[in-house]
Amino acid sequence: MRDILLAVDVGTGSARAGVFDKGGELMSRAVNPILIHRPRENHAEHDSEDIWAAVCQSVRQALAAAAIAPGRVAAIGFDATCSLVVRDRQGDQLSVSTSGGNAYDTLVWLDHRALAEADFLTGSEHPILEYVGHFMSPEMEMPKLMWLKKNLPDTWERMGYAFDLADFLTWKATGSTQRSRCTLTAKWNYVAHEKPSWKADFLNMIGLGDLLVRAGLPEETVPAGGVIGHLSDRAAEDLGLDTGCMVAAGLIDAYAGALGVLGAYADPGTDLDSHVAMIAGTSSCIVAFSNEKRPSRGLWGPYYEAVFPGYWLVDAGQSATGALLDHVIAMHAAGGEPNSNRHQSIIRRIGELQQMEGGDIAPRLHVLPDFHGNRSPLADPHAVGVISGLTLDTSFDGLCRLYWRTCVSIAFGIRHVLETMNGYGYRPGTLHITGGHVRNPLLMQLYADVTGCDVVVAETGDAVLLGTAMSAAVGGGLYPDLASAGRAMDAGGRTIRPDAIRREAYDRDFRKYLAMIRHRAELDAIV
Repeated sequence: MRDILLAVDVGTGSARAGVFDKGGELMSRAVNPILIHRPRENHAEHDSEDIWAAVCQSVRQALAAAAIAPGRVAAIGFDATCSLVVRDRQGDQLSVSTSGGNAYDTLVWLDHRALAEADFLTGSEHPILEYVGHFMSPEMEMPKLMWLKKNLPDTWERMGYAFDLADFLTWKATGSTQRSRCTLTAKWNYVAHEKPSWKADFLNMIGLGDLLVRAGLPEETVPAGGVIGHLSDRAAEDLGLDTGCMVAAGLIDAYAGALGVLGAYADPGTDLDSHVAMIAGTSSCIVAFSNEKRPSRGLWGPYYEAVFPGYWLVDAGQSATGALLDHVIAMHAAGGEPNSNRHQSIIRRIGELQQMEGGDIAPRLHVLPDFHGNRSPLADPHAVGVISGLTLDTSFDGLCRLYWRTCVSIAFGIRHVLETMNGYGYRPGTLHITGGHVRNPLLMQLYADVTGCDVVVAETGDAVLLGTAMSAAVGGGLYPDLASAGRAMDAGGRTIRPDAIRREAYDRDFRKYLAMIRHRAELDAIV
């Protein structure tokens, strides 16, 4: 009997595989690293064959750990970062790197080389921008493709396929070039609620009139929970599975996490609008849903049926959160390697300092966390970070104070996003959090205290994998739809309530946060 599900999540630095039963229990998990190549500032590249090898190794290890025979696996699902994979007409690798070499065939999501192209697209004021918050980020695929055509014309001429990374993985698994509605709607300016969904005038305007042919892009897409096909013979051998295993449509990693924590609220009549997902790790994404279109500025979307049928999705977030805390440790004189032990020692010391000094341990230290631009709600990829209140203190305690205030600033960024969402008709009341930040107790309490929301921490060890497993469960025929899978596989969570005593102080400091944004703009305006 096929009653087991496999979920694969490809992040920025690793590929993870999880084995789930149909009730949503994570039976085993395996992780393997993937390489990242940084030849120049703002350039970040992967080798997609390295990614596939890490995926296969993780799947085999997870299956072995759970002692699951291939014949029990009903379906496999993939989620991934929004990275761009380029292949030639024969399906072989093509270089996207200025350093040459076909192995580097993937532009990582955080690659910001296409800033100029993104600025051009934002300035075009094309009607399609209504569905990306009226701005284009260099993390989206159209700016990257424009850069590729302009700067690597030989690669463009030889290109036969261009994939979002999740779609590349389903292609490797099945040989099918079908694409996910989730990826194309959110990152490729595919307008799913209109026909035709590809807008020829937009593609012609940006010089990509030949994109659909060059990239092998289809007119129709496969929704979340839909089926791409069976595993191919080659992929089944690579993964240690059999060809009876179905392959579900790929998902963007953050949206898989949103499905994992909000799937139980997707039934018609539930109050999905008041529940917001936050997927927080290297970066942070806030994902909210509405059954009506709510155009906005500074928020990605609204995207039609990017996850749930009939629902519009809006996405906001911060490009560097966990990565920013790592950076603070690495750049400080008392820092060092930003590993988990170092983070935990800093968190412990912050707790001690707070007990000794009471409350805020760095009241004159303030941070703007936009060290990799401001994705939302300012929609400014050129924004830079700011630290106010530094002294000559280079001690470990000095590092702890800076780390604390950086955590506060990250929470202020989330409050800024939620208040912006509220202005466009969203009603965020409960924040469901998953990802690496759940291991940081400072951040978890701050998210509640600063935003005033109840924070629900998913009991599952990995809601991103769980969401991908929910989609696979529908693709594998174990449940009829995502809402049914969400109810049956929901892991539940524990709730953190806001501390009302701290509200006044955080309200004051949030006003300072907004003032710093204004002051930064004033400095930038002086020429």
